Amino acid sequence: MNDFAISSSPLIEVENLRIGFGDAAPVVKGVSFTLKRGECLAIVGESGSGKSVTSRTLTGLNGSSARIAADKLVFNGIDIQSITERQWRDIRGKQIGVITQDALGSLDPLIPIGHEIAESLRLHTRLNREQRDARVVELLAAVGVPEPALRARLYPHQLSGGLRQRALIASAIACSPQLLIADEPTTALDATVQAKVIDLLQILRTRETSMLVISHDLAVVARLADRVAVMKHGHIVEQGTADQILNDPQHPYTKSLLWAATSVRSKGKLVAGPTLRTITDTNSSRSLYRRNQYSYPVIESRELSKSFTGPDARKRTAVSNISFSLKSGETLGIVGESGSGKTTLTRLILGLERPDGGGFLIRGKEWTGLTDKQKRETRRNIQVVFQDPLASFDPRYTTERVIGEPLDVLSNLRGKQKRARIIELLELVRLDESYLSRRPIELSGGERQRVAIARALASNPDVLVCDEPVSALDVSVQAQVLDLLDDLKTRLSLSCVFISHDLGVIYHVSDRVLVMKDGVAVEQGAVADIFDRPQHAYTKSLLNAIPHFEPREKQKLAPAVHAA
Repeated sequence: MNDFAISSSPLIEVENLRIGFGDAAPVVKGVSFTLKRGECLAIVGESGSGKSVTSRTLTGLNGSSARIAADKLVFNGIDIQSITERQWRDIRGKQIGVITQDALGSLDPLIPIGHEIAESLRLHTRLNREQRDARVVELLAAVGVPEPALRARLYPHQLSGGLRQRALIASAIACSPQLLIADEPTTALDATVQAKVIDLLQILRTRETSMLVISHDLAVVARLADRVAVMKHGHIVEQGTADQILNDPQHPYTKSLLWAATSVRSKGKLVAGPTLRTITDTNSSRSLYRRNQYSYPVIESRELSKSFTGPDARKRTAVSNISFSLKSGETLGIVGESGSGKTTLTRLILGLERPDGGGFLIRGKEWTGLTDKQKRETRRNIQVVFQDPLASFDPRYTTERVIGEPLDVLSNLRGKQKRARIIELLELVRLDESYLSRRPIELSGGERQRVAIARALASNPDVLVCDEPVSALDVSVQAQVLDLLDDLKTRLSLSCVFISHDLGVIYHVSDRVLVMKDGVAVEQGAVADIFDRPQHAYTKSLLNAIPHFEPREKQKLAPAVHAA
């Protein structure tokens, strides 16, 4: 939190803000708050609470269908209810910098990231081209991008999620804005880079930059915020100093958020919700409670290696001699910084990349050397849940069609039998048939992730590859999805490969952990050994960088889970 004097004059004044879209009911219902110069206000709450809509109002980015009214809506002495779009263009980028959660959607896919960062400098500064290029490299280095001069020449799709997020942060801070709006600014970042970015944001505030942080990560909020506002269903239910809200919350909803945030880092127990009821396969006599056991590992990696040639014609090794095995019902957590090779290893496991060396076996059979036709038959045994289901779903499809698509390819079910199987899969992930007609945009983040899990389970796979499946979700929904995955793993004897930058989540879900750095597995072993007795210096640095958050009296929060 801030350790320097905060100006008494407000940079932002919001009184009785109401926001709606079209003819629908308002989504923000009378929100009021102020933000002083040099201060950081964090807004927390579950998906759909109105956090992001509120922050977008301060940048004029809610769209033409938005109905916005307020008794006062002032930024830096300007009534922003009455300014034009041209005036907004002078404010955005120069006086207000914005960091959004979806870096891939926010960055222009047609230009290198360096050009995008330089564009803000071209519009709002008097730097010449050579100075702008130098400043871009400086900014990328400041937010922890390795080889910044090289990365500046790459397009967004050529970067990992963490590197894209860092490029977006560099673009937002390029002109040293008076207000920095950070909507989940560290969601895609690993622990060490997250710590660096938080340190950077704290340094920026010493230069009289105010911050409005939207985050589901309360450890980040505890590090950055002077004050916290808690939103639920369009209302601020509680606000106060960070110390008061995080250590002595008064509202039951705030207590439930804090309980979920701390419990998600528990080990060996449910973190939210009751146990599911038994569900049986209505289309066969086979129970969904499978207990398949193999005398050999379900999957096995043998010295996998993969290299790529960069835009500078240099060959770089992304994965080098990685070996591991995974037994039935076991979860392997894979961790490492952005650029460590996690994504490339995942693509090798899924058969989406061909290795330069080594091999990969599924149920004792070679996977990497198969033809595309042979792979299609084997692929039913290994399925994936991505970080962003909204990007992996066809937006025109209903939930029924999203889940039904793999059944068309991998089963003979049709008509009523197919529909019954889709409903069964929905129930397996704690949804019901009322969701069948909904499209992805009509679902919350947690609901979309459940549909993604249901789709992945349609082929009764042996292995589920989970690539950052909860990083974009708020803490209470994270807890629910992690409980769901844990329950499914036990009941279906699923083996899981779980990729995440969140070491708290890895600790909760994993039996064994593989730590990657620069394409190499520097350490692997049982989760307790890795977390309690790490041997490699890099593993120790990762664990030391974890942002910790623990309320002083956590036991007082437990009853609030049911009261909320």
